[in-house]
Amino acid sequence: MTRIISGRAGSIALDVPDAGTRPTSDRVRESLFGALESADALQGAAVLDLYAGSGALGLEAISRRSPRAAAIVERNAEKVAKSVGRGAAIRVHRIPVSAFLGGPRGPYDLVFLDPPYDLDEPELTHALALLIPSLTPSATVVVERAARSPKPELPGGLVHARERKYGDTVLWWARPSD
Repeated sequence: MTRIISGRAGSIALDVPDAGTRPTSDRVRESLFGALESADALQGAAVLDLYAGSGALGLEAISRRSPRAAAIVERNAEKVAKSVGRGAAIRVHRIPVSAFLGGPRGPYDLVFLDPPYDLDEPELTHALALLIPSLTPSATVVVERAARSPKPELPGGLVHARERKYGDTVLWWARPSD
């Protein structure tokens, strides 16, 4: 079962698409959000969750190829918004990542990219390049991939900040270069 782990919406169960996504485990999300909280990267952050399947990582502006996944994220967003209350601006976009990032967006303080395993590395690098103009100078970008995947090739404008492996999952953190 995928659920919100903590905060005002803590313990709310989230729907997950039948196929085509792999929800981030509770263990990985707990570690990720613990690190983000200790870095003071969450308070007041404008969050973007690209490639969302259930919306568990961001429940903010997302882009997804699957209309079924987007419908599930919209239902999950409604549940979380009710628990969080006023001031929770959650928008779901049902367009490809490149189309979403091709227009004026942002600025974002925190961005999650958890693409499908079959997304090739050049496509991921292209999405990261399109993302750069939408980032704040102190933004945090977190890329989740299978541990067997190569380290993401970052375009100019982003630098690697940290890497954490959790079993079959690895998180790569990046930030805008100075």
